[in-house]
Order: sequence, then structure tokens, then C-alpha cells
Amino acid sequence: MSARVVLLVTSPRLPAGVLTAQAWDLVRAHPVLAAAESEQAQALRAAGATVTVVPATADSLLAAIAEHGTVVWLAAPDGDEQLARELGLRLAREPGLAELELLYGSWDPPGARLLDAVTVMDRLMHPEAGDPWKRAQTHHSLAPFLLEEAYELYDAIRDDDTEAVREELGDVLLQVVLHARLGEETAGFTIDDVAGDLVDKLIRRNPHVFADTVVGDIDEIIANWEQIKKAEKARDSAVDGVALSQPALALAAKLLQRVARAGLDVPPPSGDNLGAKLFALVAKAQAEGADAEAALRETALSYMEAVRRAERS
Repeated sequence: MSARVVLLVTSPRLPAGVLTAQAWDLVRAHPVLAAAESEQAQALRAAGATVTVVPATADSLLAAIAEHGTVVWLAAPDGDEQLARELGLRLAREPGLAELELLYGSWDPPGARLLDAVTVMDRLMHPEAGDPWKRAQTHHSLAPFLLEEAYELYDAIRDDDTEAVREELGDVLLQVVLHARLGEETAGFTIDDVAGDLVDKLIRRNPHVFADTVVGDIDEIIANWEQIKKAEKARDSAVDGVALSQPALALAAKLLQRVARAGLDVPPPSGDNLGAKLFALVAKAQAEGADAEAALRETALSYMEAVRRAERS
């Protein structure tokens, strides 16, 4: 077999030593070179591999090839792309000297970049080297930003702007990660607790997926979800748990929806005051299958465009 340099790339987001069987066979059979000490290098040594720290240059690798025939280069977290290019050019100028191969010893699992988000937030919240503004925030001071980012995401979805949806989802995620980090310092829960609670809830409330429960259609799935939710929350009223900070039209619609779902016969408020009239309009819209909040928003946006046309003219 001709001489080889195998560039071994591993995921920095997985524990050191988590490698494919092919990668383990390779590092146990050939010398491993690395540019610096790392947890991955220590894990390989602990498993019987020979790991040597050398300069990250093409000359170092070519010298190792001349001595051993085949060597494994343990790439840094960034993949050592510059070294790979340098070595590739050298080998291209000297055909037959050695072959350059790329082997992925491990891959990032789905959601791996979420770990990066947590790592970056830990850096931002560091007591000495972090961001003073973020460290000064509380759940209360950040609450308006959470609403603002959620509304910006809503606008992007309404506009069918997929690039903006992606960006705004990141901004909402920032709020989640930051609130969880504050919770770690003030209330003792972590981002893992938040994610774990979500996973448990999804499994509990979707027994048709994770258990043996058989359901018919989507309406039955929703009804089953509500029954499970009701048992979990042990609420005294059908309107317990309604988010009171949502816009008033949406709040009225949600209350009417909860009342209808519970099978209660509670008429809307009556009277000549503005609130009662607006509530009656929301009830009328819901009876007709319309969304009062969305309808008013659409009309308001249309009015905004009319204002701009008037200004231009």
C-alpha cells in the first residue's frame, strides 16, 4: 500500500473518544500526529494509540510519511483546512509521494449548533470577561424583548420571508437561551432542565406517537392533548392558564375558545361600552370562523399603506 496521510476530522461537540470503528482501527494501526494537546489526543492515548505533537506544517507530515509510510493527522476543531490545502499542493507537485485522504471519525449530531449557542452564552455571561449589559439583565427586564422578537418573527412568517424567518427564529432562540442562563444563576434550573421538561411534555402529550394509544383524526389528537394537559395542570377553571399579556382581541378570542371547548354556555359581556362592543365583535368573528386579531391587523396595515400613499402624493 502506498504512503498515506489520513486527515481525521472529529466533532468537537461530542465527548472525546467517541469515534467510528473505522477511525479506531486506523489510529490503533498507525502513528497519530496532532498540532497540540487536546482531550481527543488524551482519549486516543488512553485507548492505546500513539499520539505525537508536531508542527502543523506539510514538512512535518512529509517527514513522518518518510519514516512511517502512513500517518494519521488529528485535525483541530476547525478541520485544519489551511494545512490540508498546503499538503495537497505539495503532493500534487510530487505525484506518487503519498495519498491524502479525509476521514470523518465522528459527525455533529442534529442540533449540535445549539451546544455552540449555550457555549457562547456562557462566555457572554462570564463574571469578569462577559458582556456587562447581559449580566445586568433580569427576566423582567428582558420580557419586552421576548415579545418584540416574537412579533418580528410573526411579521416574517406573515410576509412569507423565509430568510427573515430563519433570522428571527435565531433572535427568539437567543431570548430562550439567555433566560435559561439567568435561571441557572437565580433559580437553579439550566437549559438542560428546560429542554428536558419540553421533551418529557412532548412524549406525554403525544401518546399516539410514543405509546400504544390509537387515535383517529387530527380533532381526536387535539382532544386527547387537551385531556392530558388538563390532567397535568389540575386547573379549576376552563380559563385558567390563558396568557393575560397577549393583545386584547387575541385574549378575548382565546377566552371564547376555551369556553366553547369546555361546553359552557356563558354569553359574552353586554352593554353599550366600547369593551363590550369589541368583545361582541370578537365573538361574532369567531362564530363565523374568522380571526379578529388577524383581521384588525390586516386592516391596520392597509391603513398604514394608505397613509404612505397620501404622504407620497
